[in-house]
Amino acid sequence: MLKGKSPLIIGIVLGLAAFVIGWSGLQRERANLKKGYNLVPVVVATIDISEGTVVTMDMVSQRSVPEMFVTSSVVKPDSATYVIGQKVMVSMQAGDPLLWSQFETSRAAERLNTKVVKRMRAVTIDARASSAVGGWVKPNDHIDVIGTFKDPDTNQQVALTLLQNVVVLATGKITGNTNVNILPEGERTYGNVTLMVVPEEGEILTLAQELGNLTLALRNEDDLDTINNRLPTSVRTLFDGERRSIHQKVRQDIITVIRGTGSKEESR
Repeated sequence: MLKGKSPLIIGIVLGLAAFVIGWSGLQRERANLKKGYNLVPVVVATIDISEGTVVTMDMVSQRSVPEMFVTSSVVKPDSATYVIGQKVMVSMQAGDPLLWSQFETSRAAERLNTKVVKRMRAVTIDARASSAVGGWVKPNDHIDVIGTFKDPDTNQQVALTLLQNVVVLATGKITGNTNVNILPEGERTYGNVTLMVVPEEGEILTLAQELGNLTLALRNEDDLDTINNRLPTSVRTLFDGERRSIHQKVRQDIITVIRGTGSKEESR
């Protein structure tokens, strides 16, 4: 008797499975559609804006649009202040969302030579993220420049601090006055930095870059001290316990030790 009902039971089970699968797929599709139409705020033009107009606060407002239409190129309300006072390169109609690509960047009118102090020079060196503190080096920062070379006398690799307390004028095409928020994402990274140095230091940097690799060390902006007569670091230094102990003592002497709610300078 049960044997005769087996095809019916199997058919019911398969039907239920098909229904569950179909229902799940429908729910997922509905969820995706609903997600796409979540409304998010963007900045739009409140009036028609002609090409070359400098945007003011009363020319823009906020409007909600479906999330699926909002990309990183659209100006969000929390970034609206960055476009105020900027000149648009294309005409816009009332209600149009503002795009970063529609604005001039302030760097177009920049001239780097105006930032170079008299009797100083601007010199550019290669600087990948790995050699520029992971890309944290920014315009107006103070840095040291460390070089690694092969010693012609010993044929060993050595490292030494070439320059100390150097001011960064630019990273790539970005200076301290560039409105970074208006730049496309791809233009915010850099592969070189421009430093302000005296002419003789420019010669040192140029030759050093030809002979070896340069690394930038970021300084506190209030740390203006320099150390004279610093010895190069060689392979032997890595195995010299005495020098490592001296350097560790120096580092510990200037560490700020935080205990509880207070802090103090402590020498150990």
